[in-house]
Amino acid sequence: MSLVTTYNLAKSFDPVDIFTGLTLSIPHGARVALVGPNGIGKTTLLRIIADREPPSTGEVHRARGLTMGYLPQESVLESNRTLWEECLLPFSAVQSQEAELARLEAQMGDAKHADETDILERYGALQEKFDLAGGYTFETRIRQVLTGLGFADDEFHMPLEHLSGGQRTRALLARLLLEAPQLLVLDEPTNHLDIQAIEWLESYLKDWDGAALIVSHDRYFLNKVCNHIWEMSPAGFETYRGNYTHYLQQRLDRWERRSKTFEAERLRLEKELDYIKRNIAGQNVSSAKGRLKRLSRQLQAIEQIGLDAMQGKTWSEISEDVITTKSIMSVDQAHASIKSLQNPLRRPEQLKLDLNARKRSGELVLRTYDLEVGYPGNHLFSAPDIILRRLECAALIGPNGAGKTTFLKTILGQLPPLSGEVDQGASLDIGYFAQAHEDLNPENTLVQEIESVRPNMFVAEIRNYLARYLFTRDDVFKTVSVLSGGERGRLALAKLALSDANFLLLDEPTNHLDIPAQEVLQAVLDEFKGTTILVSHDRYLIDALGTQIWEIDKDGTSLNVFRGTYSEYRANNEKGDASDSLGVGSALTQGDAYREARSAKNRQQAQKRRRQKRIKEIEQRVEDLELLMADISQQLTNPPEDSADVQRLGDDYVEIQNEMHALIAEWEQLQT
Repeated sequence: MSLVTTYNLAKSFDPVDIFTGLTLSIPHGARVALVGPNGIGKTTLLRIIADREPPSTGEVHRARGLTMGYLPQESVLESNRTLWEECLLPFSAVQSQEAELARLEAQMGDAKHADETDILERYGALQEKFDLAGGYTFETRIRQVLTGLGFADDEFHMPLEHLSGGQRTRALLARLLLEAPQLLVLDEPTNHLDIQAIEWLESYLKDWDGAALIVSHDRYFLNKVCNHIWEMSPAGFETYRGNYTHYLQQRLDRWERRSKTFEAERLRLEKELDYIKRNIAGQNVSSAKGRLKRLSRQLQAIEQIGLDAMQGKTWSEISEDVITTKSIMSVDQAHASIKSLQNPLRRPEQLKLDLNARKRSGELVLRTYDLEVGYPGNHLFSAPDIILRRLECAALIGPNGAGKTTFLKTILGQLPPLSGEVDQGASLDIGYFAQAHEDLNPENTLVQEIESVRPNMFVAEIRNYLARYLFTRDDVFKTVSVLSGGERGRLALAKLALSDANFLLLDEPTNHLDIPAQEVLQAVLDEFKGTTILVSHDRYLIDALGTQIWEIDKDGTSLNVFRGTYSEYRANNEKGDASDSLGVGSALTQGDAYREARSAKNRQQAQKRRRQKRIKEIEQRVEDLELLMADISQQLTNPPEDSADVQRLGDDYVEIQNEMHALIAEWEQLQT
């Protein structure tokens, strides 16, 4: 049985249908990625499945006793607890067991209760439950999760109300992971995480036994974690099996296959209409009218349920789902109906981004010498002597706040290096995409922003140009201040494309872009005939484009250069980190070591008590067996007359003797 199943699910806001007719299921252990353009209804569907809001129509069935954890995009976690106390909540039962074990230990240490066997038995049974529930390791688990999600030790005991919004979102994610529900519903879980934390989360979810429904713009994350893809688009809802890479290929195959089917079906309808036109007034008028009647019914059915739903079905099966009239279309009406048919799986509208380098740069694009990056009084990191050549793409990665944007501004000459030199190559036209879009004037309209780059463009040309970036109609007269993050990103890309640069410095260009826009940007950068420095958390983009990886290390003190792709970089790191089997990336602290030692000592003491109890049980059993053997020996001194009874006594004696030998061997082993 599936964990969650929906039937004909629909959601509307006033007259607008967000989605309709969704029948879906989430099996045990499935990792489902929900993808689609911004505003298509992904968050709404997650909230309905997580029982945070009702559907307009349809049903949601959840398995009996299902436990779910829901992470919204922006956390609403409000609590007077500290971060550590919040993460202790999933272990309240274990903490109660721990307190009871301590109470029983105190009783066993008390001379008045030392000989009460029921206390020992209760302690043994409870200790076993405590051990199975992770009682000896739950604090270590909390520390691993918090460290993995990027929290520092000095933040563990901070009140939640003192944490930022992003930190509280991470705190909620930490608590949900520790709760280990049967189904996790995660809306953009990689927001507010750096690459190291995202990779830790990937490792955690891959080894986790539960199911997950995830919305994320991080394609690399989806590729590593998910095995089912649900795609929402204006054309409908599609399901795919496999990870994100498999989905891309299957989607392309499906588009091509259905497009061919659509064209073949439309050609068949046109041929049928052509026969009708040629014979409607001729000798075969009766046949032509019969065909026109059949064609009319088919076209009515297509209008109601679409060509896809009719494939592979007989007319009797199709007629159950449609309502057709007895009136026959005219030839002209049938012609208009066929002409108006549209491919039901048409590709969604996409950005039409084009990055052209106006001129060719020199072969050597960038070189640094003894570079120290930072601000006066605030040294960030040092860099080795870097060489970047034409057509290369250097991906700059590292922890948040390590100085990646500062490094770009140093290369641009907007900030002087603390020491060392930056030499730019010959014939460079530099284009800079700022993470915070500082080059956009909040008071300008979109038209004015394009005019600031190309003052000679007519308004009609600007409107056509902005339409390529999905800004249409009155959108072009909005001011920058009212645009969403994704809209600002698209506008900044539109301006960048007009720069004709041959050297691009891109600071988080995929932030706020939905996956379709990310795919377009990736394809365009892949064809770019220039050189790129890319700062991004989008590892899918980095892996596709990067020819070398520049990593600011975890300590934030130096820049390391790896020549190769991101996959090669990761493989190289994994060889060096093979000893880190938990994937946390940090050693246990002294406090962890103390707790581990204490837990080990408790386990040893419990084992010792069980061993002593077993020794006493064996000694008592051996005494009982010795009495039985003595009784049998006494009976055999005056054997009964029936030989069968003698045989039975002999068999019993041998059986008891074998059991005694086994018990003595076990006793000797326990003693050692």
